[in-house]
Amino acid sequence: MLRIDVLTLFPDVFDGFLGSSIVARAIASGLVQVRCVNYRDFATDRHRSVDDSPFGGGPGMVMMCGPVFDAVGSITRDCDPPPSLVLLTPQGERLTQPMVNEFSGERHLLLLCGHYEGFDERIREGLRPREVSIGDYVLSGGEPAAMVLIDALVRLLPGALGDEASTTEESFSAGLLEYPQYTKPRSFRGMEVPEVLLSGHHARIEAWRRAQSLERTRRRRPDLLTDANDSNAPI
Repeated sequence: MLRIDVLTLFPDVFDGFLGSSIVARAIASGLVQVRCVNYRDFATDRHRSVDDSPFGGGPGMVMMCGPVFDAVGSITRDCDPPPSLVLLTPQGERLTQPMVNEFSGERHLLLLCGHYEGFDERIREGLRPREVSIGDYVLSGGEPAAMVLIDALVRLLPGALGDEASTTEESFSAGLLEYPQYTKPRSFRGMEVPEVLLSGHHARIEAWRRAQSLERTRRRRPDLLTDANDSNAPI
């Protein structure tokens, strides 16, 4: 079972996410355990303060070392081996499917969600987490990024999806964008399902899907083609 602990200032925002869809089914089936812990539980003053103004001046507030270190310590103290720490930040490595595949091999992840103007730099220096970004933009906090990572991980757990082939045929899993998909009806407002998909000829269907994936990737994400195994397939 994969264990994921999330350190956050807003544990309630995870309630709907963890109680819905594939993630909820994976939790109910015992495939993953997700626990949200509030940084404020480790504050030492009566106001439960976890942030303060930055040295040197400037706007906003900065997450303090004390509550973060204590929160991490409360989770890692009795863990053997210790969990892998992941800090969600726009300054981190860009999250990719290969990185998700790598994380899926872990037994225990501890996700650190920031807020305000970010973390005191000594949190990075002292805890040395792996820093991960879900894109080149800024969010109000790390919670949405943590949900993205959790969702991507849960999909890879054996038994989480009804059809295990689903994870191998999705975008990025083979280094390409996914081919177009169709379902009933065969004709809708003058738009038709490609005849090859109705042929029952599995080799032709597979070749069509491969060609469509390559063409879609070439048009939309040509940067991915350098990593794709497309040496024997024209685009």
